[in-house]
Amino acid sequence: MSGQEPHTSTIYVDADACPVKPEILKVAERHGLPVVLVANSGLRPSRDPMVKNVIVSAGFDAADDWIAERAHDGDIVITADVPLAGRCVAAGAQVTGPTGRIFDKANIGMATAMRDLGAHLRETGESKGYNAAFSPRDRSAFLETLDRLCRRVKQR
Repeated sequence: MSGQEPHTSTIYVDADACPVKPEILKVAERHGLPVVLVANSGLRPSRDPMVKNVIVSAGFDAADDWIAERAHDGDIVITADVPLAGRCVAAGAQVTGPTGRIFDKANIGMATAMRDLGAHLRETGESKGYNAAFSPRDRSAFLETLDRLCRRVKQR
């Protein structure tokens, strides 16, 4: 025995503008996994001892940096931020967006390229950059994906 305690899988949430916080808390509670909500601004406190709120400085990417420094193999990260997703995938975390889109080693390169292309098209005026509204279908896909990821990390 190495004497080291096994890692408790944690769900890290890029919580600023996250549309699925209630769903995350419900799924995490069902699976008995702790949740860390990370934001630049205030979050509603939770009485649940398994939920921790972390308020970081308003600095650019402060929440992303905080999550990326802590998330690793066996953890789940929820973010719509593709660069943060890439950092967490590289660290071995399971990563999903709030629409249930999985980010992994097989697709993070393409997701990054598409993000960069979209930014370029918006900068040149070729695209207005409208995002589709968050739909009930997105919420349902997210719940299914998060439940699957929770089962996966618990089997480790």
